Amino acid sequence: MDTPDRAVTELTRPRRLVPGDRVALVAPSGRVDGERLAAGCALLRAWGLEPVVGAHVLDIHPRFSYFAGLDEARAADFQQAWLDPTVAAVLCARGGYGAQRVVDLLDWDVLRAAGPKALIGFSDVSALHEAVAQRLGLSSLYGPMGAGISFVSDPGTAEHLRRTLFEPESVQLLTGPQAGPLVPGRAHGITAGGCAAVLAAERGTPGARPSFAGAILLLEDTNESPYALDRILTQLIRSGALDGVRGIALGSWEGCGDPGRVRDVMAERVAPLGVPVLWELGFGHSPATLTVPLGVPAVLDADAGTLTMALPALA
Repeated sequence: MDTPDRAVTELTRPRRLVPGDRVALVAPSGRVDGERLAAGCALLRAWGLEPVVGAHVLDIHPRFSYFAGLDEARAADFQQAWLDPTVAAVLCARGGYGAQRVVDLLDWDVLRAAGPKALIGFSDVSALHEAVAQRLGLSSLYGPMGAGISFVSDPGTAEHLRRTLFEPESVQLLTGPQAGPLVPGRAHGITAGGCAAVLAAERGTPGARPSFAGAILLLEDTNESPYALDRILTQLIRSGALDGVRGIALGSWEGCGDPGRVRDVMAERVAPLGVPVLWELGFGHSPATLTVPLGVPAVLDADAGTLTMALPALA
């Protein structure tokens, strides 16, 4: 079993995409809407890419309909896509729940030998982002999914992902209309993180990193009440996950209740860490969402409401 790094470090960046590249769509988590998948594939084709849909993407688990098919089938699609030398990137179709059940079914030694490629997704895909970072040493993209509502319905969301994939120099500075300081200050670190509930659930598992020391930590979530968010943050703090974090960038909290109360919970839990905290950068579960690189050096300026990548997301 791989030994997790003791601190967050800069990771190897996969190459950027070019017209004609093949992009595999996989469903490691929840069941996928076929119409939205078709719309997402049409967008990719409009960008000059060739979408390749995994064999089991539209499957439904025979007993638990919240999964896109059996664990073994979801894992097989992911592994096949990663091992295919003609595939330049792996785009998850949606989140939900199920990626944690897939992680331990993958052959990480074989995946590592296949070389780097971009992984794109958010929400439950956080478990795979962490595994790709820890076990493969690769950066990845916390962004919209191939059959996601924001991707197929919000042109700004799709365009930001397109520019990240093809022209990453053009989107190194990230900000949003509500971005601003929760805790003022400026910090340098390596981007890491994702969905808060998934990161908390990863604590104590074999592949979990000891902490996010050295990170600009990204946190967002959906449909978690303020008290549940308090519990999630408390778990991350008590487990040592936030020890040594250099700054925190908060994303969307869609469906989490009164934004003022959510903001209060965030401030009460993370302000004592003594690091800059940026409120509502605009990524994650929201009608419009940014694509944020993970594993890339960045500067967080909470006062300016910005997160600036020191390097393009893709090489």
